[in-house]
Amino acid sequence: MKKQVSWVSTLLLGTLVSVSPLAGASTLNVIASFSILEDLVKRIAGEDINVNVIVPPGADVHTWELTPPNVLSIEEADIIFYNGFGLEPWLRHVEAIADDSLTLKAVAENADFAPLPIITGQYQGANDPHMWMDPKGAAAYIKVIAETLAKHYPEKAEAFYARAEDTYRALDTLDQAINERLEGIPKTNRFLVTSEAGFRYFARAYGFEYDAIWGLNNETQGNARAMAEMNERLAKTRAPALFYESTVPCIHMDALSRATGISLAGPLHVDAFSSQDDQAYDYPAMLRYNAELIHGALGGARPE
Repeated sequence: MKKQVSWVSTLLLGTLVSVSPLAGASTLNVIASFSILEDLVKRIAGEDINVNVIVPPGADVHTWELTPPNVLSIEEADIIFYNGFGLEPWLRHVEAIADDSLTLKAVAENADFAPLPIITGQYQGANDPHMWMDPKGAAAYIKVIAETLAKHYPEKAEAFYARAEDTYRALDTLDQAINERLEGIPKTNRFLVTSEAGFRYFARAYGFEYDAIWGLNNETQGNARAMAEMNERLAKTRAPALFYESTVPCIHMDALSRATGISLAGPLHVDAFSSQDDQAYDYPAMLRYNAELIHGALGGARPE
């Protein structure tokens, strides 16, 4: 069994609830499509549900290919939570394996949180799947998760909803703390540029202008036209720094950095956590890590 992930942050999130590993077998077997969603599901499932993940920390959810262990776990699952809005293009293979007893739940597509359009690339105009990058979006995910688990395991519904309430409060605390950390960045420096367009919800939540080279990692990355267009935009709007993400090569941003003379920072985390030994090991730690990196690279005020 995987080591329990703690949501406790000594700096920002002392109120988050700790979840211990399962002591034994559970009634339901639940799968989350990728590590960030797994973490959110575990917050609600507690010790009552066995939760596994298809795409592990560090791997790119967009480009994953199912493994034999994935297939075995899918065959034993009762519920699979996935994001939706095209985040997991390999989901068609899951649907081919699944029988009528398996519940497939698209969390983002069922969340009460208005989607933003993807701003560039092959999928421009389609719904941006990265809603969890705003804690308010993650809170909307929690509601879907709690309601789905309660429907399938009604005798534990009260516990699921209680954990959901605790998580709403913790996410609100996280949101306020991230906002306070980032508000010291000067207005003239509040321009965020990444490789994949995965930070639009984050940018809206915390007051940044935003741009990216491509829309989703499962399209052609960093083609000549996209790179030339970004180079032209950067010449007009001088960003203090460029950022690359943990699940993509840094070569595209490195090339733009060299061409423009703009400094390069990273990696940011959006589609995957880091390992347990690194700084972005769960949801609040990931947002906190991103905020610190952005704060430093964009010239945020130093604490007195």
